[in-house]
Amino acid sequence: MSGSSKKAIYAALVGNSLIAVTKFGAAAYTGSSAMLSEGIHSLVDTGNQVLLLFGIKQSIKPPSPEFPFGHGKEIYFWCFIVAMLIFALGGTASIYQGVQHLDSDTPVTNILINYVVLGFALVFEMGALYVAGKEFNKSRGKQGFLQAVRDGKDPTLFVVVFEDTAATLGLLIALLGLVAYQITGNSIFDALASIAIGVVLILTAFWLAIESKNLLIGESASLSVRNDIEALLEQDGRIDVTNEVATLHMGPDFIVVTISADFGSILSSDQVEDAVSELNAAIRQQDPRIKRVYIEAEKYDRHALERNEPVDG
Repeated sequence: MSGSSKKAIYAALVGNSLIAVTKFGAAAYTGSSAMLSEGIHSLVDTGNQVLLLFGIKQSIKPPSPEFPFGHGKEIYFWCFIVAMLIFALGGTASIYQGVQHLDSDTPVTNILINYVVLGFALVFEMGALYVAGKEFNKSRGKQGFLQAVRDGKDPTLFVVVFEDTAATLGLLIALLGLVAYQITGNSIFDALASIAIGVVLILTAFWLAIESKNLLIGESASLSVRNDIEALLEQDGRIDVTNEVATLHMGPDFIVVTISADFGSILSSDQVEDAVSELNAAIRQQDPRIKRVYIEAEKYDRHALERNEPVDG
């Protein structure tokens, strides 16, 4: 697991812990529904960062007889749990809180305190978002943001980016709700702000859940990694046909590669073994994340028959 992930998580953990305490204090003192929702949001985010750090620790445990490919997928599981917590504890609790206050005439007192807390919270959140965004930009290179999220195999980085983005949006919504309440004197705006914060969290949770689910089920390596492997096999004159190249991420830094290749019929068994050994080493050198390579010598027509594919010629 990269140091970038931990750096972003620790920055978010410290920021959210401080923010949660101040938000709950302001909510108790002023009676603001939006501020209480924001406090719940920050508390959930703090717990999420603890879970992500736990997931990272579990994912780097060494392979064992029970888990021969290691525990890399643990981080995908815990990222999925984080998404569910954002939905269940953050989103639904904020919406419930807002709905409860729709018909309430309880005034929001000491609004200035809420403004001060929201201002400091915005500074902390934007600082955490800056750190997370900077680390994410390093990892994505020249890829677009959405493409990097779809292709990314280390979900901890984009989970923190999404959380911090949602938190910043939530703060702005709470701020707008308080401004509208102060101008109109109608507490419905405070309640609506709470509901809007919940909607933002639920949408964030769904997106994170989908991305984490794909990794948990088993995504292939990126197209560039697969293309590099196929190009290397194509250049090897000992292979007549590459039947199939399949890759699987067992964790952010653990790729398994399986290859079915039709080696030349003039090669002896010793020559095929040499070819497999050399190709295995060459493929591993292409990307340090490739930990296991399995190469199967199989006739093209037999492979196609097993997969119910048409045989050329």
